[in-house]
Amino acid sequence: MRIESFLEQSPVFQVSRIARRMESSLNAALKQEELMFSESLMLAAIFLEKKRVRPSELARTFETTRGNVSHIVSSLEAKRLVRRRIDPDDARGFLLELEPAGRRKAARVAGILDRMQSGIEREIGAAKLEAALRQMDAVEKLCGQLTRG
Repeated sequence: MRIESFLEQSPVFQVSRIARRMESSLNAALKQEELMFSESLMLAAIFLEKKRVRPSELARTFETTRGNVSHIVSSLEAKRLVRRRIDPDDARGFLLELEPAGRRKAARVAGILDRMQSGIEREIGAAKLEAALRQMDAVEKLCGQLTRG
């Protein structure tokens, strides 16, 4: 198609394509745990905290909507991995805690994600990976500036 040369040079398209492919690869790696990548990240985040977590904290951390977090938490609840508790300090809110099965699964998921990260760092090199992430951040900021006027 005629647009292909543009797409090959477009950082926006290439980052989007890479993200989709990486998520697909991670979903395949997590298939044995019967979780999607987004569910795994939420489960790992809850697992790594020393205290109960509010959904709004997860939304801020993952830079997503509270509705998206709620959808993922509902899926994790249906799998009996997470439970919502009314916040004793604010009855309008919820706190999330892992069920025993969720704690075990979260530990396995954290291991899978850690091995993936270690493998990437080993193959590319931690310094090169960090530099690439800084460069991607700079492109993202520039894109934001250009779209604001």
